[in-house]
Amino acid sequence: MTRPRRDPDLVRAYVMTGGAVRPSREMGLVTLLVAQDVAVQGLAPEQRRVLGMCSRHGALSVAEIAAHLDLPPSVVTILAAALMDSGHLAVPTPIADVPEVDVLKEVLRGLRQLI
Repeated sequence: MTRPRRDPDLVRAYVMTGGAVRPSREMGLVTLLVAQDVAVQGLAPEQRRVLGMCSRHGALSVAEIAAHLDLPPSVVTILAAALMDSGHLAVPTPIADVPEVDVLKEVLRGLRQLI
């Protein structure tokens, strides 16, 4: 009877994520990530690689980072979530989601009239 072989990629992924099997936050393959200007001391080599990609190329999706670094998207998602938790990565706010100042002033004016 032969012993079951361990898949080296599974062991490698487990080590890269520090044993984490789920990301600390929800993130899709198309979630864009941008690097923040934070010191990189104490980061694991894989985290530095993810952060380096975002620093060099600007906003990248989880799928793009996974493809560039030849890592499974699930691993990149876990690494990216940890980097977001530590303040190294952020999800950019789309311009369309930021309300215009004039709109906010009109809303405020309307609310004041209700009082």
